[in-house]
Amino acid sequence: MGTLQYDGVLVEFEDRLLAHLQIVIVQKIRRGESFLMSWRDAAETGDGHSAIWIHPAQNLYFKFAGSKVPSINTDWLEELTLSANSPRGLLVMREGTSVGNATDADVASGRNIGKPNPAARVKATT
Repeated sequence: MGTLQYDGVLVEFEDRLLAHLQIVIVQKIRRGESFLMSWRDAAETGDGHSAIWIHPAQNLYFKFAGSKVPSINTDWLEELTLSANSPRGLLVMREGTSVGNATDADVASGRNIGKPNPAARVKATT
């Protein structure tokens, strides 16, 4: 499970899903677009829904648990992109879901694991 850190919020997603989200989010940010991103909360964090407003001026940090880059499903990527460009915003959907037919069961879950630990900052080496 990888994590997405945004504006003091740390959310855990499966690495393959996170790789697809990273591509869609970065595309939107490169165009200077703000948008809503929403997902279903994991059962252990309340089993509700969460959403964040993503703005290009905010810093994002993607941390993948695995060492291998996940393969990218272009059909899934296209559906996530369609979702991100809709009035509802980026709906974090399971692989194989069509944005036009998405139900609550098709919404992928993320686990909000709270605020990041400032003592656990990543040190870059050159």
